[in-house]
Amino acid sequence: MPSHADPVTAARTRGPWPVRVAGVAAVAVFLALVARFWHPVWGLTAFVQLDSSYDHKKIAAFHTQPVYVYRDTGPYDGVAYSQIAYDPLLGSGELRTAVDNLAYRARRILLPALAWAFAGGDPGRIVQAYSLLNVGAWLVLAALLWGLLAVDDVHGWLAWIGVLFSAGALASVRESLTDLPALTLLAAAMVAVERGRRGWAVGWLAAAGLARETVLAALPGIGTRPWVSWANARRALIVLAPLAAWVGYIHFRVGPAGQGWSNFNWPVAGFVEKWRAALAAMVHPPSDSTLAWTTLLATGGLTAQAVFLLRRPQIAEAWWRIGAIFAGMMLLLGTPVWEGYPGAAFRVLLPMTLAFFVLARRRRASLAWLLAGGLTVFSGLVSLRDVPLDLREIAGTRHGGDACIVRLADGWFDREQSGRHRWAWSQGGARLEIEAWPFAERTWRLECSLRSLAPRLVTISQDGRELWRGAVGAEKRAVIVPFRAANGGAALEFSTDEPAALENETSHARRIAFELYDPRVVLTNSP
Repeated sequence: MPSHADPVTAARTRGPWPVRVAGVAAVAVFLALVARFWHPVWGLTAFVQLDSSYDHKKIAAFHTQPVYVYRDTGPYDGVAYSQIAYDPLLGSGELRTAVDNLAYRARRILLPALAWAFAGGDPGRIVQAYSLLNVGAWLVLAALLWGLLAVDDVHGWLAWIGVLFSAGALASVRESLTDLPALTLLAAAMVAVERGRRGWAVGWLAAAGLARETVLAALPGIGTRPWVSWANARRALIVLAPLAAWVGYIHFRVGPAGQGWSNFNWPVAGFVEKWRAALAAMVHPPSDSTLAWTTLLATGGLTAQAVFLLRRPQIAEAWWRIGAIFAGMMLLLGTPVWEGYPGAAFRVLLPMTLAFFVLARRRRASLAWLLAGGLTVFSGLVSLRDVPLDLREIAGTRHGGDACIVRLADGWFDREQSGRHRWAWSQGGARLEIEAWPFAERTWRLECSLRSLAPRLVTISQDGRELWRGAVGAEKRAVIVPFRAANGGAALEFSTDEPAALENETSHARRIAFELYDPRVVLTNSP
């Protein structure tokens, strides 16, 4: 027996441990990116993309439950699916006005139904449950792909990262859409196929069709030779039956749906238009130039994936059939699917991305191919880059079903922050606006400190009733003020007996009166 182990064998033995560490690190990075969006009151509802322009249309539950509202982004599809989750059987009349083209959106019923089920039908939990579904799907997909891609070296890890951090996958997480959960179910179906469990594969793919109907284009992936056979026809019927039955129910309950044919175009036309737009954006970039170059890279990555798949046809390979079908779909997609930074096409074509990395891994493709196909990752990371920031929000808390948000209103400068500490300076008289849930009357307590550059008297009142009065100076003074909130809110008025003064002698100095430091709200009585 040789005194030293074979170097190749030794490398294989040691190799998985660094790769596993890298895998755990990647999952930790994903969870850290998601955690940045978590809020003690809103949870992860920033992901559903509810915009203030939607206020006049949203369902009642979105008025009476804490859901994060953007001020100027415009709503996106996630807000439609999350509202359907409050009534998956579509019996509520308010859904007809709250959801554009309800019959079309309702086809993708799986996620709304799961959110309703996981929340036990509790209106206070449904939107929170919905906003977590893509995060859960990402974690399940990560586990499935670890085995499917045989991640035991750098090439396998790059393929794994290429799918999980792709533009389509992370955009689905960021906007609480149906694409990533549908891809996860497709991956489960293909794992079942490779284990010889085609019955399970049929079930998983049928479920995927209820998440997003376009994923049913992958149906040939679970077929067997001969391609035209009763066995394949039976599988196709079983896969399509749930969606067909559900569409029939929608037609009965809601009426006909728009078919979305505008999402398609003449062959190659939309694809060429996307390349022109991506290149033009490099010459005349948007205000955030990162969007331009990451979109260009992502478009190059998607193109590389299609070229790799189509250059070596292998119809006997199930993954190639899936990849080729979606590569063909890529050439038919129209402007509405391609436009934007990077655009919805990267989500629609996630099955092609998955097929590419599976085949690149199994064909032992070069590092260059893996890196080229993985160019969509940069755009994916940008999806989770920007956390919504409200500089007027100064405090918030949640106690079970009760929640409260405190915002700076008239008379305050924007919130400032350092570490865990938050503060805001007033310009003199000032007001705090408080939003509280539920709308029933509750008693809360504001706890904070007040400070002023010069001695002054500060008074806090609500609806003309004085709640607190005290002298405030250079040292922080602890203040506790009980107040009542009813019908969804309250307001606290701050006044002072001395005018504001310049904070320093510079030309940009503000006129400030007193400082509100580290405010917090505590629920003191609840039924």
